[in-house]
Amino acid sequence: MDLSVKIGSLVLKNPVMTASGTFGYGDAYAPFFPVGRLGAFVTKGISLTPAPGNPPPRIVETPAGMLNAIGLQNIGYDSFVNEKLPGLKEFNCPVIVNFYGNTVDEYVKLAEKLSGVDGVSALEANISCPNIKDGGIFFGTDPEMAGRVVRRIRAVTTKSLIVKLTPNVTDIRPIAVQVEAAGADAISLTNTFTGMVVDVDTRRPALANITGGLSGPAIRPLALRMVWDTVQAVSIPVIGVGGILTAVDALQFLICGACAVQVGTGLFVEPKSPPAIIDGIAEYLQKNGLSRVGQVIGSLRLENGIQQ
Repeated sequence: MDLSVKIGSLVLKNPVMTASGTFGYGDAYAPFFPVGRLGAFVTKGISLTPAPGNPPPRIVETPAGMLNAIGLQNIGYDSFVNEKLPGLKEFNCPVIVNFYGNTVDEYVKLAEKLSGVDGVSALEANISCPNIKDGGIFFGTDPEMAGRVVRRIRAVTTKSLIVKLTPNVTDIRPIAVQVEAAGADAISLTNTFTGMVVDVDTRRPALANITGGLSGPAIRPLALRMVWDTVQAVSIPVIGVGGILTAVDALQFLICGACAVQVGTGLFVEPKSPPAIIDGIAEYLQKNGLSRVGQVIGSLRLENGIQQ
């Protein structure tokens, strides 16, 4: 079966990746399955300097999901490049580096630095971050601002550029359109939905940060709808993210037009889920007499051709 897909200039041997923040820097999951089986793996979000993240408690389980307020804790650019990346090259798997900043200049500087590093296959810009120079408004919630930061990043890198969008907006399509126009090679959807849990015994928030990001199967129908909407609005590849635990989950996103998927919270439920999803997609193709995963992508059947 031909499971290969293309994202910008990057060719993946299959459409299954890991989601940023759930796979660490790749080495932690090596005991569970050969990382080289992945189409690609996406690193934990990297910033210019180390970030301590939020104080605990910062994770709480919810029905069919998880709420986290890790706060983008990471070791920073220098430690990642010098300590982690050399070992990741041995996995024979494309390394996509997720990165973020609190100003446009930080995004640009980090993208430029990462673009010159051997072993970095592509970049994923997390624009779900607050712009501290513009009153804390989140880059990914404003179409004009999203386009501005992506345009600046595009100007300093020739690597395939994926832009990860936040779902915490009324309509994702205008933002996706601006990101495409600014030069993104692909869009990944979605990041987590903002949520909150209260401990009724103490009457206090379950998270020290008060709110956190909801992930897991609970958000899958929402993420799937946003992927579907975005696929109709742009011509660049869209990567589906949100509550994918099984091959059936992944296939829903592919059928709705996603060119690939990322597994996140599913890794905490079953660390070996990515290879099982890859095998499940291949089995689906065989069962349905198909030879390429491209025959599944965007194959949603609509009655009388009606689109919502």
